[in-house]
Amino acid sequence: MAYSLDDLLVIGISSRALFDLEHENRIFEGEGLNAFRLHQIANEQVILKPGVAFPLVKALLHLNTLQKERRVEVVVMSRNSSETSLRIFNSISHYGMDITRAALTGGAPLSPYLKAFQIGLFLSFDEHDVQVAIDSGIAAAMLYPSQSSNENEEQIRIAFDGDAVLFSDESERIYQEQGLEAFERHEREKAIQPLAEGPFAKLLKTLAQIQQQAASKNNAPPPLRTALVTARSSPAHERVIRTLRAWDIVIDETFFMGGIHKAAVLEAFRPHMFFDDQHTHCARASEVVPTARVPIRK
Repeated sequence: MAYSLDDLLVIGISSRALFDLEHENRIFEGEGLNAFRLHQIANEQVILKPGVAFPLVKALLHLNTLQKERRVEVVVMSRNSSETSLRIFNSISHYGMDITRAALTGGAPLSPYLKAFQIGLFLSFDEHDVQVAIDSGIAAAMLYPSQSSNENEEQIRIAFDGDAVLFSDESERIYQEQGLEAFERHEREKAIQPLAEGPFAKLLKTLAQIQQQAASKNNAPPPLRTALVTARSSPAHERVIRTLRAWDIVIDETFFMGGIHKAAVLEAFRPHMFFDDQHTHCARASEVVPTARVPIRK
């Protein structure tokens, strides 16, 4: 019987996002493909260290155990060839990760295979691959190097920015082009009109569904907790609250920062991953929590 990915949250993860391949990437960039190939083959039995997205992926896979049913599938998406991938699979096996599927394109673009695998979230260090995924309507983000991580598998914590991430970039464009006063006037006028969906709206709805199903089964602490950390403040808060209400979604923790740096709040929340669209926010946040930037759809 064919295996169906329908109704599953499918995570597409690059090998460099899952494991620490910075040394190998430097070999590839400095010495070329053949040197990289020989290095990987010579080190097939050397287990790779966890990468930036490793704790998030492991915690998401643990949901399948906590819920006693399969809710999450992970697919390794790599431009490596099968010849150089054995080290990746050996490392996956070493850490006991339930990952059995991969797309190994041998240098060809990954983008055609994202929809083929029904990817709901794509994480990579490659800005081009992430941009193409976003332009194709897939939630995708480019990771930042980070030394911090949340190793807790019993409760996944994910934090989101609002505009251009959960919501469309309509309001943010007004702020960028016309300034704060015009932005606040626009948000007051549109307060009861829900914001259009952004690239991560579907992912948030999927996570909310997982939360609801978990809550209906037992009285244990929820396996998933979400936070909205937005630069908005009053009076622009109302439209956000009404939008989430219209989507029938309750975010566990909401922070209207009003221009205050987000890093301290994020450090207190300790997410497995924080998603934002602004490089300045991501660079600062990545010093304290794993962070990924969501590019604007072209």
